[in-house]
Amino acid sequence: MSDSSQLSTLASSNLADVSRGRYVIDPAHSHVLFSVSHFGISTYYGEFTMPGGMLDLPLSASDSPTRLAVSVPVANVKTTSRILDDELRNRDWLDGEQFPLIAFDFAAPLSLAENSFQVAGVLALHGVTRDVTFDVNFVGAGMNPAKQVYTIGFDIRGRIRRSDYGVTVALPMIGDELNLIISAAFELEVPAA
Repeated sequence: MSDSSQLSTLASSNLADVSRGRYVIDPAHSHVLFSVSHFGISTYYGEFTMPGGMLDLPLSASDSPTRLAVSVPVANVKTTSRILDDELRNRDWLDGEQFPLIAFDFAAPLSLAENSFQVAGVLALHGVTRDVTFDVNFVGAGMNPAKQVYTIGFDIRGRIRRSDYGVTVALPMIGDELNLIISAAFELEVPAA
């Protein structure tokens, strides 16, 4: 049996079929990726590791709002340079001491009939909270064979301007627009009744 055949028996690719209930993020298998223009010459990438968060999937859109919340500690920023990691945490950039978390929060009625959709929510970064709309793509769901827990996965993508959040250091040499990807695995904690 091929690897892809084995995976297809483990995971469902249809969001409408997933188990409803309250999920908590699996921090070891989730992260927030970012990319930004570097001097207009190249694209620079980094990530924030070990996020926290939760996902509520109600039995239907009329029961209660779907809720998605993901937060990451600024202290967990990682790039290819330890010096840059420290710079990003300091007061000039993200000021992790004063603003220790970056948080995305969405709560609204949501039809789960499609595997790809948009969500509108708020993003809190550097002491500023702004409305955002991100694209969500359902990756799959099923029993995690290593942990024996039902797990659901999403990729959430969006763009923000860091200047909107008061992070203006090194503009325009370092780009204003950040591309964000939240790659999140959520584990079922409380099944819907």
